[in-house]
Amino acid sequence: MKLYAPWEKAFKKVSTPFEHFLHAQTTTGVVLMFMTVLALILANSPLAEAYASFFHTEIAFNVGNWKLSHTIHHWINDGLMAIFFFIIGLEIKREILAGELSNIKVAILPILAAIGGMVFPALIFFSINAGTDSVNGWGVPMATDIAFAISALVLLGKRVPIALVTFLVALAIVDDLGAVLVIAVFYTDQIYLLPLVMAGMSFLILVALNRFGIHAVLPYFAVSIFMWFFMLESGVHATIAGVIGALAIPSKPKQAPLSFVKHTKKLLNEYEKYPLCVDYGLHEKQKAILVNITDRISDIGTPAGRLEHSLHLPIALIIIPLFALANAGIAIDFDLIADTIMQPISIGIIAGLVVGKVLGIFGVAWAAVKLKIAVLPQGSSMSQIFGVSFLGGIGFTMSIFVADLAFSGNSDFIFQAKIGILTASLFAGLFGYFWLRYVAKNSNP
Repeated sequence: MKLYAPWEKAFKKVSTPFEHFLHAQTTTGVVLMFMTVLALILANSPLAEAYASFFHTEIAFNVGNWKLSHTIHHWINDGLMAIFFFIIGLEIKREILAGELSNIKVAILPILAAIGGMVFPALIFFSINAGTDSVNGWGVPMATDIAFAISALVLLGKRVPIALVTFLVALAIVDDLGAVLVIAVFYTDQIYLLPLVMAGMSFLILVALNRFGIHAVLPYFAVSIFMWFFMLESGVHATIAGVIGALAIPSKPKQAPLSFVKHTKKLLNEYEKYPLCVDYGLHEKQKAILVNITDRISDIGTPAGRLEHSLHLPIALIIIPLFALANAGIAIDFDLIADTIMQPISIGIIAGLVVGKVLGIFGVAWAAVKLKIAVLPQGSSMSQIFGVSFLGGIGFTMSIFVADLAFSGNSDFIFQAKIGILTASLFAGLFGYFWLRYVAKNSNP
């Protein structure tokens, strides 16, 4: 019997891409919660000045007379977050090609619910802030934090059917796509044509690499770096380069699965013909066969799949936590907190993320089912969809990201937005979790 180290067995478990995705999102949610609490503690401690000063430290790259200089906060939000958006792009592509969004009969409910969950919050925020300087923040409550939302649902275990988890995943992916479009179209102040054209040419090069059957990751990485830089200089938010770059990564294997099985069986049969050497080493022919099998294993994998698998952990443990640490630190004056929450921005975000998401996700899903446009996820009930609609109100990462763009340069508006986001996300997450745990758990589909 093989003996495993304490955690080795868990890592040896064979997981499907979807299971790996859920595990990665759950890990992100746990670490994200820890870093959010740490950021709030630092921002309200004697270390607050050092904390703020660190993230405003300039980091520059110089080549001759050319210079690229930004603060650490800026590098995280525009640089590292481009990798986060790259993963979002890969997830969107996977869901459309082979996931929940590939079957329109299954996808129609989460697609409609996601659209409702974006439109209603935006309308609510707009109506509350109409005629004020803060109306530009209508995109803030549209977002759903996929990591937190899925983590809350996964924590419920067998109390919710797996079909409900896939519903939320599909909904969150569509929501992310909507957020990307909103950022690209509505939160771009000024566009510089030449860098944008260069970014477009970079994307065409990526597409050409794909069409020529290049499966090595390095060429895509090199071209994507240039595309990110050109996008940064164009005025369009640089993180969009991450999503666009992901769309060009090959999602088809070099070798067909049936061909792989046939040739591998043939190689294994040949491998068994050679006896082991006296010292239990391998015959030279066996070594060559193993190298051949390894190459074929590489060929049957896809660059998109390999990248999504390999990047999830560093994004979960480094990039998203750094984003939370850099952006969630709010110096809270509890004497003024009630006044801050009552500001139009905070009210609009809270109402949008809590009321708007429920009206949009649950309301549209209910109407779609009643009108027989769509059907409920297998084994789930409308009561459970109601609980999930609250989890959709956890905006956090994406909402904070959009708030920084919408209210760029206005620290008071950003502060009010973050207070609203944290308040709404906390309430929506807790209410959705307890509803699904104690109210909807015995519901019949």
